[in-house]
Amino acid sequence: MTLATQIRNRIKQFPEGKTFGYDDLRIAKEDYTTAAKALERLQKTGLIKKISKGIFYKPEQTVFGELIPDYSEQLRPYLFENGERIAYETGISLYRSLGLTTQMAFRIKIASRGKRIDINRGTLKADGVKSYAEVTENNYEVLGLLDAFKDIKKIPDTSVAQSVKRLSAILKDLDKKQTETLIKYALLYPSRVRALVGAILQNIGYKNKDLDKLKQSLNPLTTTKLGLKENELPTKNNWYIQ
Repeated sequence: MTLATQIRNRIKQFPEGKTFGYDDLRIAKEDYTTAAKALERLQKTGLIKKISKGIFYKPEQTVFGELIPDYSEQLRPYLFENGERIAYETGISLYRSLGLTTQMAFRIKIASRGKRIDINRGTLKADGVKSYAEVTENNYEVLGLLDAFKDIKKIPDTSVAQSVKRLSAILKDLDKKQTETLIKYALLYPSRVRALVGAILQNIGYKNKDLDKLKQSLNPLTTTKLGLKENELPTKNNWYIQ
């Protein structure tokens, strides 16, 4: 079976609207040149369309015409490499999805540890930022949540007190393993993140011994100034928060 036939058969298995690249087609690097020619021929037949360099999709036909991949599918190729997650969406767009703000983001942010991912293609625009840890499928949601703690004073259309209330509700819904993962990665973040995570966890009744690790990581002489009142976060003084 020729490489062109293999590629065509694999593409037929993809659903319409799904983006894919060379990795998804399981093409060896030494075959990229041959594969590129085969993909170019498939574009001419209309079976696939190119969305950006090395990224294609099967167009979805509807009664309203041809649809392009939705936002998440357009973003997906930038978040994965060789089938493994390497990045995640952060910033205002993430904080909106977490219920922390109602503001829309004209440009999103993509966090990754090993590479800077900037996008400027059509309506998809993103600035790359460095994550605090290697990104995996198992930790990216926790890292995004910790980013919200880090940026709590910068989240638009809300107050720190409102954000603390919302973040408290989110942390209440975490299970034991998720909370342990949160604490594990919080230790990689600045002291203001560690302090606020610890204060909120203590305030919602979390009593596991791993909370001591957060407390011990803080310098008692360093305070985090958030302008919170006692009734907004009763445990704030225990974590050197003003």
